[in-house]
Amino acid sequence: MRAFYSVTQVLGRLLLLFSLTYLLPIACALFYEGAALRTFLVSMLACIGAGALLLLATRGHRAELKARDGFILVTLAWTLTAAIASIPFMLHHDLDFTDAFFEAMSGLTTTGATVISNLEGLAPSINLWRHELQWLGGMGIIVLAVAILPLLGVGGMQLLRAELPGPIKDSKLTARIGDTAAILWTVYLGITIACMVALMLAGMSWFDAVCHSFSALSIGGFSTRDGSIGSFDSLTIEVILMVFMVIGALNFATHFTAWRERDLRPYWRDAEARGVLAVLVASCLGCTAYLWLMGTYDGLLTSLRYVSFNVISVATSTGYSSTDYEQWPLFVPFLMIFLAGITASSGSTGGGIKMIRTLVLARQGIRELSRLIHPTMAAPITVGGAEIPNAVVFAILGFIFLYFMSALGITFLLLLGGLDFVTALSASVACINNIGPGLGEVGPADNYAGLTQYETWVCSFAMLLGRLEIFSLLVLFTPQFWRK
Repeated sequence: MRAFYSVTQVLGRLLLLFSLTYLLPIACALFYEGAALRTFLVSMLACIGAGALLLLATRGHRAELKARDGFILVTLAWTLTAAIASIPFMLHHDLDFTDAFFEAMSGLTTTGATVISNLEGLAPSINLWRHELQWLGGMGIIVLAVAILPLLGVGGMQLLRAELPGPIKDSKLTARIGDTAAILWTVYLGITIACMVALMLAGMSWFDAVCHSFSALSIGGFSTRDGSIGSFDSLTIEVILMVFMVIGALNFATHFTAWRERDLRPYWRDAEARGVLAVLVASCLGCTAYLWLMGTYDGLLTSLRYVSFNVISVATSTGYSSTDYEQWPLFVPFLMIFLAGITASSGSTGGGIKMIRTLVLARQGIRELSRLIHPTMAAPITVGGAEIPNAVVFAILGFIFLYFMSALGITFLLLLGGLDFVTALSASVACINNIGPGLGEVGPADNYAGLTQYETWVCSFAMLLGRLEIFSLLVLFTPQFWRK
């Protein structure tokens, strides 16, 4: 019962903090002569009211949050904030709760799947809200709460462990978790501003630049146009976004180290960063040559332009598109979706398995092949000069199994709803990897508006499952978790 009160109390504080995020769309609504102003004022009051109600209900009850409680809190935080964030979509855009929740969850999990058409005709403040949700979700609302609300009085490291994968959770940048979270947000904000300025200099309006800098750094992929980045038809804008998508897909702890040392060598020392760049360069060059040889594009440079942008976008799990790549030979779109599962670094805003797990899994496979020839050999697995304990290797193997079984299970659930195989499989992989666009009925030229309510809820669950990296959510469904 003490844990219940603690979790509820933190959720109340988190909602009060989240209510401040409505100030940006409110300012935007005022700038555009009050468009959707009432919508966001009502939504903000509802968020404040819900937070205050949770705090009043748990007044006088305080207890330390345990590691197990952190998983409950993270899951409830994402679910509850998505529900609160869906209010503007219901009030202004007349979406039902299912579609509104899907849109909000897609934003907060940085998936980028949408059920809204005619984005150009959408109220600017609503469009900005979609992108702000992605920017907040990029680094994590829980991290924001830990950085700004030290008065939570609970185990901040437990929250961060449930939220962030890889090196960040194992080697803190500072001695205090609040300082670590603040550093991550400072780096995140600084890179976002740099992206915003670069896009404005490239010819984007200030509004488009703000929105796309939010979605590029968060690896979210929302756009202000139905045609996504293809609507701008600008090579300069595409190059800028490619650079910042790659930055968003790398470990933010590495970004901070490089900035602190005023040196680029930390990127070379980071085995994940080398892996990410190698995969992206090889995939872009290979797919460029393939499409050129297949006659999809007349010129090699034209092929390079379209392939590089879309491969980097999907592989980093962003989800922008500059053309309808579903019309390419099927090998390339499926390869892109596969890359989304392995390319992004741990400690980044990307989705999927993450590069560190890919490297460890590849080395484990090589080790097992070597042991077939030399059964008694001692062959420790190393990544970046660091030896990986067998316990970590086994944990990664368990994660990979659950990842593929989850993707397969979600595919069957979507097939059960009546979707064709290509749509079901690509939607499952796109949602669990937080890409957004898939293939078939949810391809880059379409969206998720055609799904039934059942299929929409399945995809919403898949997005949350991928964002919380499988373990953090599935552990709640195990009987052992609930035993004292």
